[in-house]
Amino acid sequence: MVALLACLASGAALADSLSVEGAHVRAVPPVSTTTAAFMRLHNSGEADRELVAASTPAARVAELHNHVDVDGVMQMRQVETIPVPAGEGAQLAPGGYHLMLIDLVEPLHEGDEVALSLTFDDGQTLELQAPVRRIETMGHGQADEPAAGMSHSGH
Repeated sequence: MVALLACLASGAALADSLSVEGAHVRAVPPVSTTTAAFMRLHNSGEADRELVAASTPAARVAELHNHVDVDGVMQMRQVETIPVPAGEGAQLAPGGYHLMLIDLVEPLHEGDEVALSLTFDDGQTLELQAPVRRIETMGHGQADEPAAGMSHSGH
């Protein structure tokens, strides 16, 4: 019984160690069938974590992606995991790690809320609502997210 309580207590502490801030989904034209989700993942725990999967009822497929430099050309690539280091976190932002939402079920409009489910390597799942926002591109106003603070550790 004591062992069971110890396991439950450690699980509760672990569950509190991961959090999400600033989640949002990029608004796209109604004819677009893909979009991206961005956010900041925080890991206040003592163990490194990895985001291993995402899902949403708004799209038939949700994939983890990153932009990588291939011979001087930036290319978007699907990745198996997104590292979320202990005591730090991971920035999911344009030009870096992000979630691709592919084959949208219906058009998303600015102001809509998108349910997202994030699954981590320890089996923990975070459920959240991300607003759909119009994103300005560089040169046409302000950027969606600052490039500073984007982590590309391990790449």
